[in-house]
Amino acid sequence: MSVLVPAYFHPVAQDRAWRRLAARPPRTIVLNVDSGPGTVRDPAFCQVLKPLLAAGVEVLGYLDTAYGDRPIRELVVDARHYRSWYGVGGVFLDQVAAEAGLLSHYRVSAAALRGEGRLVLNPGVYPDPGYAAIADLLVTFEGPWAAYRAVGVPAWAERPGQFCHLVYGVPGWARRFVQRGAARLARTLFVTNGSCPNPWQDLPGYYERLDHSSR
Repeated sequence: MSVLVPAYFHPVAQDRAWRRLAARPPRTIVLNVDSGPGTVRDPAFCQVLKPLLAAGVEVLGYLDTAYGDRPIRELVVDARHYRSWYGVGGVFLDQVAAEAGLLSHYRVSAAALRGEGRLVLNPGVYPDPGYAAIADLLVTFEGPWAAYRAVGVPAWAERPGQFCHLVYGVPGWARRFVQRGAARLARTLFVTNGSCPNPWQDLPGYYERLDHSSR
């Protein structure tokens, strides 16, 4: 099981969380400066990323696609800022549409972003199967544990190695059950006890006990 951490917290506010990541590096983190790279390079992020990059952690830059409404040229500019300012190795496209009608838009987006490294798409649900063909990794579930226990898997989703699940609201006693149950559905996972409106604003207390076997 590979761990992908949505690191949606600033080093000034969550210094301890970044130190915990450095002490127990995951396979991948998603860097979210300001729903994108921000307008200028932030030295605080550069500092906390140094030990993670040195440890071989894959860092992806967070980009909001607004379900297809964001111009592709803006995504490309932001992706280049992420790479030049923070040395990221790919992009994490969030709020991705799931319907077949927008596949052509995301195909063009993917082609435009290919030079920026690994491409992760997050519709947060199992989308039209065409999306699997344009992503290196596809987030097919993002939601609360209560919903995850009843998640339905479509017949086309036969390659768990390409899928990632992000599950929040998971109490400490249940994290092992969630990880074991997810193993047949996705090879990349993150679970937290965080809750809405931003379950990814800190690391869970049990972060160090998550299965980091892929490291």
